[in-house]
Amino acid sequence: MSAGTIPKLPLSLLLLSLLSLSTASSLVKRFGPGANNDDDYSCVYSLFVRTGSIWKGGTDSKISVALLGSDGYGIQITDIEDWGGLMGSNYNYFERGNLDIFSGRGPCMSSPPCYMNLTSDGQGPHHGWYCNYLEVTATGPHAGCSQQEFTVEQWLATDTAPYQLYAARDYCSTDDQGSAHLTLSRRIKNRSHRHVRHVHA
Repeated sequence: MSAGTIPKLPLSLLLLSLLSLSTASSLVKRFGPGANNDDDYSCVYSLFVRTGSIWKGGTDSKISVALLGSDGYGIQITDIEDWGGLMGSNYNYFERGNLDIFSGRGPCMSSPPCYMNLTSDGQGPHHGWYCNYLEVTATGPHAGCSQQEFTVEQWLATDTAPYQLYAARDYCSTDDQGSAHLTLSRRIKNRSHRHVRHVHA
């Protein structure tokens, strides 16, 4: 093969690549304006998730995350392992002491993420999970790179305090006039029937 020649890929490999992209798209929901724009998956999100080293801190449950900006718009990834797991096919995610890395495409957010809701489905033989933190970076065409670390330091479990399968962290600031924004949870509730888009493969 001469220099600069692009190698031909088998059709099966090309189809597998397309399938993985469409599957990743089906794992992302969008909150906000432009929610009906099916081809707006031009932003890349990277997640770094640290599981605590505490005894029985790992889990086999499915983990999802919602990320929103200060305007209340954002995305939800319904299974971050299937969406963007980078650690290899035989790797066991969310085990005690692990730093797990995920990356994938999704709809662009209109402002940097400052609110996070991390949720476990509570399934599997070891449902309890202790998360130290989640760090997210987001970038897209003609956009800068935003980065936010959300400190969690909490169990997501039904058998230990705080006895819930989610952790929400709100780091959004006040607006330019200095008045506090409505809490994002209230705004999300108000918008949930109008602005959530289910993306199918």
